[in-house]
Amino acid sequence: MSNPNPNLETKEINLVDAEFTAAPQEAYQTLVRHCPVGTILGTGSPVVSRYEDVRWALRHPEVFSSEMDVHVGLGTERPMIPQQIDPPRQTLYRKILDQRFSRRRVMEIEPRVRAHANQLIDSFIEKGECEFDAAFAIPLPCQAFLELMGLPVEELDLFLELKNGIIRPPVKYADLEGAQEYRRKTGRRIYDYFEALIDQRRADPRDDIMTHLVTTELDGRRLERAEILDICFLFLLGGLDTVTASLGCNIAYLAVHPEQRRRLVEKPELLDGAVEELLRWETPVMMVPRLVKQDVTIGGEKLGAGTMVSLLIGAADVDDGEFEDADSVDFERERNRHLAFGGGPHRCLGSHLARMELRVAMEEWHRRIPDYAVKPGETPRYSPGIREVQYLPLVWSLGKEAES
Repeated sequence: MSNPNPNLETKEINLVDAEFTAAPQEAYQTLVRHCPVGTILGTGSPVVSRYEDVRWALRHPEVFSSEMDVHVGLGTERPMIPQQIDPPRQTLYRKILDQRFSRRRVMEIEPRVRAHANQLIDSFIEKGECEFDAAFAIPLPCQAFLELMGLPVEELDLFLELKNGIIRPPVKYADLEGAQEYRRKTGRRIYDYFEALIDQRRADPRDDIMTHLVTTELDGRRLERAEILDICFLFLLGGLDTVTASLGCNIAYLAVHPEQRRRLVEKPELLDGAVEELLRWETPVMMVPRLVKQDVTIGGEKLGAGTMVSLLIGAADVDDGEFEDADSVDFERERNRHLAFGGGPHRCLGSHLARMELRVAMEEWHRRIPDYAVKPGETPRYSPGIREVQYLPLVWSLGKEAES
């Protein structure tokens, strides 16, 4: 059996180890306490884990830049906008995008998300079991995102194929060349799809984000086609993956911690706090890459300009230097400045949408199915990088609480 904890002699950590991705918190805390700047096994690339260091790096893009050639390995021909460019240019794009993901706009679609959640539950509740990822965690947030974007919901399988082709290409993990080639071909398919959609929206405007992108102005000019494509590429990856991953991780945790689940069922007023605390504890986006633009000392280590580093957000979120009783999951935690949505100018554009989807999903699930567990004899299966529970078989018994 492999050891998910880092090797403290070499300061190396295996971020794709199956045991690590299933339950990384102990290994995270070992890193934070003993080697706040370690290295990723097999690459030698530095990884920064301590909360104060990660937060500082996120807030100083002039030192830890998002502008890097790593985008080439994701199948893109240019950096994704606005995630892979820095201020001040990045700030201009955020101004025209933030308004489409404001708290007010997100609340407008909450009734539809709630109705869809119940439609999904209706389709499997009487069976007493489901594979949560495919039955609920994927379709619920994905449909909401597709509707906001103005993408056809009936083509969800295609969009998931394209998204997975970039984030989780179906090749052996060690086959780096094969993965890059698969991503390149998938990236071309993504560009081709949105090329056609841009032309459609210019000819037939609608009340959706795609129409906003083709009609809005940036500094008195319309967005160029390449700019729209680079925004859509990012939206496809982020909009169809991270909320699914968060929701699966949350339910997987509650399925094996019945005392926490019962508290949430008995005291639904804890739900908002539970969403924040589980974002902290599970932190599905485990790390983000950055390029060091100028020599810097962080975590007691000198990093030279030109160094590629990973900011280990998941570790920062269980740092007991920032969070009291960091290894305890407390739905009533008073001070919770977690970094699950990142920080600084690149803080997640869709954080309001994600919070609403997680709150509605968990509220409706526990109202209808309050007593559930992992199916006996089965083991949830997690993916590395972005921690999605790709296989989460659940079983439950129905009582009066499950009535719709």
